Amino acid sequence: IILNFNMAEFDSDAQTLNRYVMASTKDHELVILMNAIATSCKLITSAVQRAGIAHLYGLAGEVNSTGDDQKKLDVLSNDMMINALVNSGVCAILVSEENEEPIIVPEGKKGKFCVAFDPLDGSSNIDCNVSVGTIFSVYEKREGSDGSAEDLLRSGADCICAGYVVYSSAVEMVFCFKNKPVHGFCLDPTIGEFVHTRKNMVFPANGGKTIFSCNEGNSVHWDQAIKDAVDEFKSGSKSYTARYVGSMVADIHRTILYGGIYIYPADHKSPKGKLRLLYEGIPMAMIIEQAGGIASTGLFNGKIQRVIDLVPEQIHDKCPIIMGGQRDVQVVYDQYKKQGAEVPELSAAAITHEE
Repeated sequence: IILNFNMAEFDSDAQTLNRYVMASTKDHELVILMNAIATSCKLITSAVQRAGIAHLYGLAGEVNSTGDDQKKLDVLSNDMMINALVNSGVCAILVSEENEEPIIVPEGKKGKFCVAFDPLDGSSNIDCNVSVGTIFSVYEKREGSDGSAEDLLRSGADCICAGYVVYSSAVEMVFCFKNKPVHGFCLDPTIGEFVHTRKNMVFPANGGKTIFSCNEGNSVHWDQAIKDAVDEFKSGSKSYTARYVGSMVADIHRTILYGGIYIYPADHKSPKGKLRLLYEGIPMAMIIEQAGGIASTGLFNGKIQRVIDLVPEQIHDKCPIIMGGQRDVQVVYDQYKKQGAEVPELSAAAITHEE
């Protein structure tokens, strides 16, 4: 028997997630928090990959905080995240898409962080083995607070960390700290660690691939500007390709890497939008903007706004989403301008250097 051992295949100095967080922040509590999130995502990875064998497909027989039917994996993933975060010793309050009320961490385990999360985004796809994900945003308690929902009812300007994990052929975590570059970490199953693989993630400089992503099944409810923008993508001078997974994590991940635009607007059926602000809109907006993209609400409550400027009134508030590169968001803004809306000037700049 001849063993072929190639040293070049092994990195003896791999930068793991914990190592990166410590080097970037020198904050031991933040290292513990990110480790807890990573641990729960490893557990979710195992559950997703073994869903068929472990009979985890199908409905759990309940609905979540926003009225969606809960899948068995929704419930399991939620329990995994709550258990990891509560027992980390660094969290004060948690908000999950799957829980109607916030989760208050017991006094003996309470810390300074407030975390909002969607434990399994796109779970309607799980039974047919399509990509799903986890999304999270992190805040710190207000000064003098013991930890309450009020600590999370703030705009994205106060968010200190945002990220998502995509469960697919590979498992990747993408996140950023406030005003820092966006980085990607791939789960290496041989060592059970997230390893730094994508540094300073930014949108393609020229706008990248011409891709639009939206659920055209809702187009009958859209306002005229959105209809006209999508028509422009389909029949304009540049031919765009339609790509829509139906899992926000997968669609946003592709949009950052390839370019293009992701649209889930407010419409006549859902005037406040469909996506949840605290654990979908704000964290994705923070990542998109710091990667050099645009994260807009479109026309919402009478004006066009940045998603990150919205302030939730309730923990499960919703928001509309228009996210992508400047080239493609401009197409939507041009249609709003034709409809007489006041349109802000677009400006995007990726953060590529650690301060």
